[in-house]
Amino acid sequence: MTRLRVAARDTFASFQHRNFRLFFLGQGISQIGYWLTLVTLTLLVLDLTDSGVAVGLLSAAQFGPVLLLGAWAGVVADRHDRRRMLLTVQSVAMAQAFALALLVFSGDPPLAAIYALAVVGGVCMAFENPARRSLVVEMVAPERINNAVALNSAVMTLSRVLGPALAGLVVTTVGYGWAFLGDALSYVAVLGGLLLVRTEEMWPGPVTARAKGQVRAGLRYVRRTPELFVPLAMTAAVGTLSYNFQTVFPLFVTRDLDGSEATYTIVYSVLSVGSLVGALVTARRKDVEPRRVGNAAIAFGVVMAVMAVSPGLAPTLVLGLALGLASMTFMVSTTSIVQIRAQPDMRGRVLALQAMLFFGSKPIGGPIVGWVAEQWGARYSLALGAVAALGTGLWGLAALRRRDVPAPAATVARDEPSEPMVA
Repeated sequence: MTRLRVAARDTFASFQHRNFRLFFLGQGISQIGYWLTLVTLTLLVLDLTDSGVAVGLLSAAQFGPVLLLGAWAGVVADRHDRRRMLLTVQSVAMAQAFALALLVFSGDPPLAAIYALAVVGGVCMAFENPARRSLVVEMVAPERINNAVALNSAVMTLSRVLGPALAGLVVTTVGYGWAFLGDALSYVAVLGGLLLVRTEEMWPGPVTARAKGQVRAGLRYVRRTPELFVPLAMTAAVGTLSYNFQTVFPLFVTRDLDGSEATYTIVYSVLSVGSLVGALVTARRKDVEPRRVGNAAIAFGVVMAVMAVSPGLAPTLVLGLALGLASMTFMVSTTSIVQIRAQPDMRGRVLALQAMLFFGSKPIGGPIVGWVAEQWGARYSLALGAVAALGTGLWGLAALRRRDVPAPAATVARDEPSEPMVA
């Protein structure tokens, strides 16, 4: 029992901070709503069009703004109060979810309007991502940054477990509109949590003064920092061809495995359970070596390759657990390195660049894997993702070995004092 208590204390160390507990709870509820909309939009477009290309274009509409606006959004996050920025962005996201609900409830929603609202959601994501992830590290003591990053990933992953399952239940029982309405209402939790945050109990990072060339300065900083550049380059390749679960899995389950919409949400929830385990395991580590990203990418590719030849639903569910574990280990390791090793005055820009490379690559990769699935089947899309992850992992390990990148220390992420500063 003592060992279990110590493990639990180490895993949830960041919960000792009240602000982080509020943030964690609010994000947990809101992110479930976010996945309600993400999965429901995919199912709605697939139902309206029965086209893999249309689903891929939806992915482009959702994540294209991250690619186009991500670098600027990172500069905005570095220049402004992250909590206030999140309050504004989350309010717009709530309005977008209400608009989707009204559109569906009105009957026979036009595809163009669905894509347009998906673009609005993508704009919100572009600005929300660097602000939220920069705010996470301001809520905990420096020695708990990696723990907070992993727990933040865990709550995102838990929402992926509950959100798709809830989406399948809501869509099959009461319809698409109610799922969007549920997402809209879930934003009350995150907005309330942000309003209750005590700014005097935070470790605020520096606010960057407005100046010319700040986007280029962030890019130059990453390029000359190997322990950031290599993992981020890997993120771009894996995000483009391997991480298109929203595009590939509906087609793989409904066509290759002869499942239904409800079956897809079950498979996606199982995948998310594996991701949750990966996030919680990573939460106990106090540091992350850049080489772990390469190893995780290789494991990701191996599991995806086996899934591409899965003969039925039962083995797919087992493989889904392993795929979730490997994919989340890859993402948490990359994110931890970025948040721990990036200079505080560059953190927003580096996090925005990571979001651009991961989410912004989906407008490129989504239509590609959707077209491959349309032409030859979703198994070939999975195989393409497997090759990309394996190749990326091997390249990353070789590049890090050539550059002799040192392992990061657990507490080098900030130069603030060990006591919280008054904001």
